Amino acid sequence: MADDAASPPLTVAIWRGDARKGSLVSYRVPNRPGQTILDVLTWVQRTAEPGLAYRFACRVGMCGSCALTINGLPRWACRTRAEAVARDNRIEIRPLRHFPVIRDLVADVEAFFERWQRAFGRFGPSGPEATDFARIAPDDPDRRAADAAIECIGCGICFAACDTVGANPDYLGPAALNRAWAAHNDSRDDRRAHLRAAVQNGGAHTCHSQGSCRRVCPVGRDLTRSIAGLKRKSLTAALKGKL
Repeated sequence: MADDAASPPLTVAIWRGDARKGSLVSYRVPNRPGQTILDVLTWVQRTAEPGLAYRFACRVGMCGSCALTINGLPRWACRTRAEAVARDNRIEIRPLRHFPVIRDLVADVEAFFERWQRAFGRFGPSGPEATDFARIAPDDPDRRAADAAIECIGCGICFAACDTVGANPDYLGPAALNRAWAAHNDSRDDRRAHLRAAVQNGGAHTCHSQGSCRRVCPVGRDLTRSIAGLKRKSLTAALKGKL
């Protein structure tokens, strides 16, 4: 309780409502040292508004399900400390941009993951079933390229930060294209499928290379580089008639 008394409380404005109607509702929250935005939301739900809807699972920056727009930027609630983002003891929390709102801070992610399917962001074997495991050396250039992209956990922060997503509803988005690039660099994969997806309407060549996705990625993936790789490979394949 001493910590609560020592610091002025936070004024936290949280989006309440659904896709049809909603508004920001302000709550006064104890300003405790080291608390995260997820801690703030938990306090509000347990103390002030039991009906507040939001998502979280792991609480340690592994699942990405707690991604929200916090003071205008997409972030993980569990890894964002309130004291680091508060402005004059005020914090604004909204759902992620470019996602339909189900209720309060809970976004509908179905269309986001459907884009992964459209980007063919999955493994497609290039040959018949083998009798033994394929062995790919750790220093293989393709494997290094795949490893650099594979750690995306699908939190949607890059999608929310991308202005091209907001301007073009057909754009597959950085996460889906990054996944396609990771699969494309698996030497066991039928690589043409990912390149055909990259040149479709809304594919890799729709990206304006502004780098917003790279700047906000919580796990440090260079998605802009992945998309550039798809652009380069798909253009080369098209010129050679190999798509």
